[in-house]
Order: sequence, then C-alpha cells, then structure tokens
Amino acid sequence: MNEEQVWLDQARRGDKAAFGKIIEAYQRPVYNLAYRMLSNPGEAEEAAQEAFIRAYTRLDSYNPNHKFSTWLLSITSNYCIDLLRKRRAVLLNIDEPLPPHPALMSEKSSGPEPQLVQSERETMVQSLLAELAPEYREAVVLRYWHELSYDEIAEMMDTTVSAIKSRLFRARKQLAEIGIAAGMQLESDGALAS
Repeated sequence: MNEEQVWLDQARRGDKAAFGKIIEAYQRPVYNLAYRMLSNPGEAEEAAQEAFIRAYTRLDSYNPNHKFSTWLLSITSNYCIDLLRKRRAVLLNIDEPLPPHPALMSEKSSGPEPQLVQSERETMVQSLLAELAPEYREAVVLRYWHELSYDEIAEMMDTTVSAIKSRLFRARKQLAEIGIAAGMQLESDGALAS
C-alpha cells in the first residue's frame, strides 16, 4: 500500500491531518486546472479550495479502483464548469486577457528577454483558451497540461473516448483559426504544451 493510499484510508476515517497531506500533494495540479479553466487567479484559488472541500466530504464515494488524481481533478473541472456556466449566464466578460499566474511560469528562462517571451506566450495561450467552449477548454487542459489519457478524460467528463477525440480535434482546429485570425501562429503541439 503506497503512502497516498494510507492517507486516503486515514482521511476516510476522519483524520484531517492525513487529508492535509493529500491537499499538499495535489494543490498545484488542482490549482493549475482551475486556473487554466477559469483564467482568474482568485477564482482558481476559491475553486481549488472548494474542490478539496467537496472531495473531503465525498471521500466515501471515492472508488479505490480508480486513480485518486482523476477523481479529484474531475471534481475540480466539474466545479469550474459550473462557475463558467454561471459566469456566462450573467454575461460577465473580461475584455483584457489576464496575466498568467507566477506558478505557471517556466523556471527555465532567466534574464528579462526570455521571461518576456515566456510571459507573452503564456498570455497568448491563456487568451486562446478563453475563446473555447468550456467542454473544449476542459478537454484541452486535461490532455495537454495534465497529460491524461483519452480514457481518463472520458471518465472525468462522463463521455466516450471518441467524443473526447472529437472535442480535441475541434478545439485544435478552433485554436488554429483563432490564432490565424489574430495574426498569430500556433506551434504544432509545443504552444499547447508550454
């Protein structure tokens, strides 16, 4: 039994400290998913907190035959989709793309010029993602940022593998069209995987 499973078993018995270790282990991927979907650091932090609260209160429904990370990211993405639907219903638009969160910046670059290039690239990718429908955005983020398999994404999004492949194809096509229309060129998969 691995350490994560021990924490899960302890958390299921009500051990809050064990669940705190789970939070520490998954806070970055949960936050990154929420940020990529919501494009707002404050909303992403709140969404991540809410995802952990929901996971803790629903630990009894977790099936240990599935990966815990998939289950937790599914809770996160579903909550983010709910927020996006509410946002759309209120017709709240953000006119300017938000700067990327510092946690998303690459640590490879040093000096002002490489950092500026990286920042511009992150801003471009984030603004392109914001143009996608929520189900396309979710599929792209799960595939390219979290590197989940088609099967895992289909499970999380409660659909078929062929539907996920179709969404990813349409999302890539839409991203390319948006990028070309804006005078930008996407690198094949490199721009998405940055």
